[in-house]
Amino acid sequence: MIQTVVKRDGRIVGFNEEKIASAIRKAMLHTDRGEDLSLVRQIADRISQRGASQMSVEEIQDLVELELMKSSRKDVAQKYIAYRNQRSIARKAKTRDIFLEIINIKSNDITRENANMNADTPAGMMMKFASETTKPFVDDYLLSEEALKAVKGNYLHIHDKDYYPTKSLTCVQHPLDNILTHGFSAGHGESRPAKRIETASILGCISLETAQNEMHGGQAIPAFDFYLAPYVRYSYIEEIKTLERLNGADYSHLYSRDIDDYLAKPLDGLCEDERWVQHAINQTVARVHQAMEAFIHNMNTIHSRGGNQVVFSSINYGTDTSAEGRCIIRELLNSTYQGVGNGETAIFPIQIWKKKRGVSYLPEDRNYDLYQLACKVTARRFFPNFLNLDATFNQSEDWKADDPKRYLHEVATMGCRTRVFENRFGPNTSIGRGNLSFSTINIVRLAIECRDITNPEERIAAFFAKLDHMLEITVRQLHERMEFQKTAYAKQFPLLMSSLWLGCEKLKPNDTIAPVINQGTLGIGFIGLAECLVALTGKHHGESDEAQALGLKIITYMRDRANEFSEKYQHNYSVLATPAEGLAGKFTRVDRKDFGSLPGITDRDYYTNSNHVPVYYKCSARHKAEVEAPYHDLTRGGHIFYVEMDGDATHNPEAIMRIVDMMDCYNMGYGSVNHNRNRCMDCGYENSTPNLDVCPKCGSGRIDRLQRITGYLVGTTDRWNKAKLAELNDRTTHQ
Repeated sequence: MIQTVVKRDGRIVGFNEEKIASAIRKAMLHTDRGEDLSLVRQIADRISQRGASQMSVEEIQDLVELELMKSSRKDVAQKYIAYRNQRSIARKAKTRDIFLEIINIKSNDITRENANMNADTPAGMMMKFASETTKPFVDDYLLSEEALKAVKGNYLHIHDKDYYPTKSLTCVQHPLDNILTHGFSAGHGESRPAKRIETASILGCISLETAQNEMHGGQAIPAFDFYLAPYVRYSYIEEIKTLERLNGADYSHLYSRDIDDYLAKPLDGLCEDERWVQHAINQTVARVHQAMEAFIHNMNTIHSRGGNQVVFSSINYGTDTSAEGRCIIRELLNSTYQGVGNGETAIFPIQIWKKKRGVSYLPEDRNYDLYQLACKVTARRFFPNFLNLDATFNQSEDWKADDPKRYLHEVATMGCRTRVFENRFGPNTSIGRGNLSFSTINIVRLAIECRDITNPEERIAAFFAKLDHMLEITVRQLHERMEFQKTAYAKQFPLLMSSLWLGCEKLKPNDTIAPVINQGTLGIGFIGLAECLVALTGKHHGESDEAQALGLKIITYMRDRANEFSEKYQHNYSVLATPAEGLAGKFTRVDRKDFGSLPGITDRDYYTNSNHVPVYYKCSARHKAEVEAPYHDLTRGGHIFYVEMDGDATHNPEAIMRIVDMMDCYNMGYGSVNHNRNRCMDCGYENSTPNLDVCPKCGSGRIDRLQRITGYLVGTTDRWNKAKLAELNDRTTHQ
């Protein structure tokens, strides 16, 4: 008697006789003589009773063929054999077609899934080959039946599913001070501790790049200014020692000289000690500027992920008020303003200014001048974005203005929007922690399935019932993935689990990472709140108070359930305002096929990202802020607020400051500004001239607009998929 079946992927499952009966019936329905249920049951029972206790799918299908050939229905046998061959050909053909699209560098949703990946290079093609063949393995072998059904039904998307078998984690905020102080080993040679600013800058790059090859998400440094500040003073002392050797004198009394700020100034008219100090400061500022320039250059040229992508890097800064920290901030901003190469805007790292009252936000604050500079740089280069540490949910009672390590209690974010701070199993901090994985629920589909219920109360009740069911499935899927991740050994992540993750110093190479990663977060994402509300109420939250009230009720419910699931599973679950790129079109495409083109719901090529007001909806920046602000407190797994500015922002940094003021006014957590920036694809020249057709520098007609996609800047829209291009064309400015 057959008891278990070995599937094609090697997985062993329980035997189900009904699958044999169903296959025979399908073959019969394609013959002229039709069904014979008595024969179906007879053959299914015979195979079930006479087969070995464990058989493969192919062996069982061979038995079905033999039994049909021995029966009076040889016509059914022919149909069954033909169908079996067609299925085999179809499986191979699907893989073949995908591979041919990659080989022929076709521009489609497979090769343009990620706009920061060049899938046309050999390394990029290799990554796509691996990705597209790994996903079916995950479906067949690693997902539960309920999770797989939800994915195939277009209710759920598992992000970075191709990395699932590697047991890798999504992202981490690097405690760079560990690297700079102790050095590190990533399995091939060791890096020594830093002693000067140039080395510190390089080690920051190497840390980000090395970790990127151990993970599938982004890399961030949570306190870039604090971490690099000591190396400004070390470099200053080096310059004083150079003067000692040059003059044959002892200037050791100048090593710890109080310095209010590192500003390059002329030496004319200075007395001896003041002259030496200012000379050392001038040299130090030049070195810091070069180090920051090199950091930005390296983060735009060092490749990871098999050579087809630069590191998805972010740096947080702005709250170090020391002279050395201010020097780091100032020269980083100056380098960013100047640009890279031919004056091009740097795509990475995503820079995040940490705004805080008493530190940088008001005119009387120590770093206010640097905040003004940050707004000037943003007006030209899109970065930095702005993280509001004064938002109620971003504050920490442990933060003290006189604490030299106050950055431990400051929220830091990944540039795309991922936020990690609250922690059930350790200190509330961003440092040394990250997201483990996240999955996104298609709340639009749930709403579409309820839209034919005429009674509004019953319609919304039915939606919440469906949402609750999908939340249960999503949470279990995330739990199962985390349990799988926990089986990885520390030695599989040489840098991550030796120097970066909180508590990793307790791990030995052959220990599992289970005791460490529980401090990470699991993200429950959602997409298309606007379209969901249109399906339920007829309007989205940007145009209707009733829809806004329902939207807040939906996301509040998700937040409350996430807290309950955290208790039940003992994990850090959080709700994430999903940054959808390829997913924005994938969900929509399937739903339109199933339900048709529904006005305001499936009639565009994309669903609106997370809780955003639709990009095509014309409204003021203030109205957009009023609508989106309440969702930031509910989505502590990550969120972002965008404003689209009209025209040239380069000479209007005050407009940037007004937007940051608005974020502060409405208790928003994180935001950024988009504006017009042209880029010549041949020489790299940039300007903000409206409707530029010809490059004024080289005469090229290949002009592209520098744009932001899901939090990242992208140097060319050539790599955008169809859905995001449609969204780009629909974007309207906010006055």
